[in-house]
Amino acid sequence: MTRSCGRLRRGAVTAVAVGALAVPIGGGTAFGAPSLAPTTAATGTEPPSPSPSATDGFVTLTPEVKQQVDDAVQQVMSEANVPGVTVGIWTPDQGTHVKSFGVADKSDGRKMSPDLFMRIGSETKTFTVTALLKLVDEGKVGLDDTIDQYVDDVPNGDKITLRQLAGMRSGLFNYSQDPDFFKALTSDPQDPFTPQELLAYSFKHPVLFAPGAEFYYCNTNLILLGLVVEQAGDQPLNDYIEENVLEPAGMDDTVFPTDATFPNPHAQGYTDQTADGKVADSADWDPSWAWAAGAMISTLEDLRLWAPTVATGVLPDGTTLISPATQKQRLTTPPTTIPGAGYGLGIFNVQGWIGHNGSLPGYESLTIYLPSAQATIVVLLNTDINYKNTEPSTLFGDAITKIVSPEHIFNLPAQNAAH
Repeated sequence: MTRSCGRLRRGAVTAVAVGALAVPIGGGTAFGAPSLAPTTAATGTEPPSPSPSATDGFVTLTPEVKQQVDDAVQQVMSEANVPGVTVGIWTPDQGTHVKSFGVADKSDGRKMSPDLFMRIGSETKTFTVTALLKLVDEGKVGLDDTIDQYVDDVPNGDKITLRQLAGMRSGLFNYSQDPDFFKALTSDPQDPFTPQELLAYSFKHPVLFAPGAEFYYCNTNLILLGLVVEQAGDQPLNDYIEENVLEPAGMDDTVFPTDATFPNPHAQGYTDQTADGKVADSADWDPSWAWAAGAMISTLEDLRLWAPTVATGVLPDGTTLISPATQKQRLTTPPTTIPGAGYGLGIFNVQGWIGHNGSLPGYESLTIYLPSAQATIVVLLNTDINYKNTEPSTLFGDAITKIVSPEHIFNLPAQNAAH
């Protein structure tokens, strides 16, 4: 569960890690990916088997534990200067805790609340890859198909497979790390991008390594997979995801926007990934620059539904969203450069927590599921400004899991989204 899109760094071309949708400001991932350097591919690990004990590794959410969580969240907010955050923790029999802290809008002091719509950055990757896996189950695409069967003029396109794209092992350059892309985005954040424009920023760079040789978190991969879903699914990506993923999951308040429209009520987002480096409100930025890698919007309650669904392939009503065989492939998570963290097909496994984080200018998120305890944690906040080179969503994940699941601490470093 790394960052969502990656941090955008000006003039820097840095390897991005999982989960972030960052803009090319200074290194990092775009859309909430961890700051991971490329790492040599390793033998895949099988997905973990749930423990017989539904409470394995997770403490009971007593009033005392809830207070510890609140104190830890407020400590992170104070240290990292986070305006507002909402935290949700759910278990089948160890209790539930949902609480918001701080403000959704610094200009008028409007309070953060659990019902707000939030941009979720790289968590979008879990939906795009789920759409791909639906098409795999339907026999319309194969994970070992090469991308040149669907998209022309991709460097090494006759060698890069859809599996390698979903697993961040394509070797393609991350478009959101390109300085010209960052300049274009921050010059006019309301200006839309097409998928083809995003790919052009990537394809002007040489490939970084042979397909499958290393791990490198890259938003370019997801733009290509979005185009595959559109072609094989025979409809726009946002429509395919809505009809085949969101509706079956009962996620009525999750949207894949096609412009800068932001449902109300929503939190304002605060970022320093700007042309002049000054903090700005990014709520009205057009998210098309992230598209299949990080454009989606959701709510706390919808992400509560999504966490076990994406981690198990089973819908809330008990029916199957992704076949067990295909889900097993998704959850085979070869290691990354971060000890204890692996990345499968558009999904992380960090110390047993399965899911993804997201980050794009102004917003960060974290949605993770612990199979051994059937526990879910969702964190939503309205800033992506790093604290001591660490994304605030990771700080919250680490602080909360140290209390509720001390044997499974979510300690994934991440970078911001625009890069």
